[in-house]
Amino acid sequence: MSCTAYVGTSGYSYADWVGPVYPQGTDRNRFLELYARRFGVVELNFSYYRQPSASVVSKMIDRTPDGFRFSVKAHKSLTHLVTDDWKRDAAVFSEGIAPLAESGRLIAVLLQFPYSFHYSPENRTFLARLCDRLSRDPLAVEFRNPRWHTDRVVEGLRERSVCYVMTDYPKLEDLPDIRVETTTDFAYLRFHGRNGENWWTGDATSRYDYRYSDAEIDEWVDRIGRITTDIRLLVAMFNNHWRGHAAENATMFKKKLETLGAVECADPSAPN
Repeated sequence: MSCTAYVGTSGYSYADWVGPVYPQGTDRNRFLELYARRFGVVELNFSYYRQPSASVVSKMIDRTPDGFRFSVKAHKSLTHLVTDDWKRDAAVFSEGIAPLAESGRLIAVLLQFPYSFHYSPENRTFLARLCDRLSRDPLAVEFRNPRWHTDRVVEGLRERSVCYVMTDYPKLEDLPDIRVETTTDFAYLRFHGRNGENWWTGDATSRYDYRYSDAEIDEWVDRIGRITTDIRLLVAMFNNHWRGHAAENATMFKKKLETLGAVECADPSAPN
């Protein structure tokens, strides 16, 4: 089985990327167009803060090449601020991303749960119901609480054909250890940086202020090399967005993956 890798970043519309990533003077309205010349996939995270709408994502489709793909982070009402109306919220989310699914541009829906989402019978039941509700689309689940990173949970995801998200974090006691698993025919990897000093006390900017070294990138290239025969697709997203570190490291990772004979990196300009 040959493996195609889509490597990109978590978000693309950062003002501090003008200079490091986008040319000086670039208008914000051109960010996505320029990003899609460099990478073949993006992880949309605005959808966490506000529900995506079909009209907005349709415009994003029109502004990117046919071969470009989108991963969409689920709205916070489905992962962080869940209420009794979660089924309605799930329906609104699904309707909003429908143009991506219908056009074949949707590579995954990311369900990223916070540290406060504890491993409990109630939360396990909710997760199962949410996955069933969103089963039309390829799902990837990231747990921040280490108690979810067990063989039992991994096997449950495998039975539901839901992707277990592999993560790279700072090495802190209350964060999950690195675990390499494949529960579907696609793998999802997220790089959050290793800024342990700011992880618990920093904000959404300082927490991800980190640049991976060549050696740290090589660690993951070696790990991916061991699972390429198990998957057809790899999605790798860099979330260390401060001052364009994510774009720099994503480019590094993509080039290094290309040295693996079993991996073909997606060309952002390639047609379907």
